[in-house]
Amino acid sequence: MNNKDVNVLCIWKPNERLQNYLEKGLLDYPQITLIIPPDLEQETLMRLAPEADIIMGWRPTKELLETAKNTKLFINPGAGVQHLIPIFNELAEDRELILVNGHGNSYFTAQHVVAILLALMNKVIPHHNWMVQGYWRRGDSFAQSIPLRGQKVGFLGYGAVNHLVHKFLSGFDVEFSILKRDWSKEPNSFPTSVTKYTIEELHEFLTEIDILIVAVPLTSKTEGLIKDKELQLLGKEGLLVNIGRGPIIDERSLYLALKENRIKGAAIDVWYNYQPEEDEQGRRFPSMYPFHELDNVVLSPHRGASPMNDLKRWDEQIENIIRFAEGRKDFINIVNLDEGY
Repeated sequence: MNNKDVNVLCIWKPNERLQNYLEKGLLDYPQITLIIPPDLEQETLMRLAPEADIIMGWRPTKELLETAKNTKLFINPGAGVQHLIPIFNELAEDRELILVNGHGNSYFTAQHVVAILLALMNKVIPHHNWMVQGYWRRGDSFAQSIPLRGQKVGFLGYGAVNHLVHKFLSGFDVEFSILKRDWSKEPNSFPTSVTKYTIEELHEFLTEIDILIVAVPLTSKTEGLIKDKELQLLGKEGLLVNIGRGPIIDERSLYLALKENRIKGAAIDVWYNYQPEEDEQGRRFPSMYPFHELDNVVLSPHRGASPMNDLKRWDEQIENIIRFAEGRKDFINIVNLDEGY
């Protein structure tokens, strides 16, 4: 074991419960010190940064990272790092600074995929709303369920989330296809037999599936990957779930495909505008198009990672800190700056 002191600076204020969990997880490594700042003023963080071997948290400024000259590892506890790539690419020109992200929410996100997919297929929301309005037992003539049996499910991306979705759906009588950019990173096993596609076969993949589940990171290569043509290939009976990032699917193309019934429906958890302005009625919608007016959607406000107070999601961060203290470099979820994830 490497007995060199390791200082871990948190650039947010973990609550007492989480702080106790982190400290308990690091209990066998007395050389590790967790630095919790007294406040989150930039001046305070800049003063503490030179002591840090590891920085953990969200949205560091470039100035903070430049001041943290001894920092070798930055831990972003969430999966999304697209906002950090430009900063880390610039810093990588002069120093070694490893960026890792966290996939501790993958189980909850996969559960959410299944929940909103089945809510979409079983028309849970309209029938719930009708019952709230006092309409008892409106039948199939109003909103008919779509059987999952016999459907062909296609995973666009096969990281931690879609691997778990595959596992969760494997008990249903469905077929599975997977499109991955790099099959050299193939998992050791799959929950069921699968048909494999590469990115060059995107159009063939979309033609062969009924349900598209999007769970790829947002990069320069995935932004706008799904446009009019791709949605047309999914077809009029096609269903779509987006749990990745909104701009992977072109905003206008998706809205029009749903409005004009060029696809059957969509369940959407990720959006296009995360700071929407209020309209004249005080409402805020995360898109320039009125998805909320459509009757073939399930809308979810980017909450696939819920519950946020689950502590086991921090086990990856604890493990990476321990590996650093042991002098290892085989961290969990190292971000490839060139690929953007």
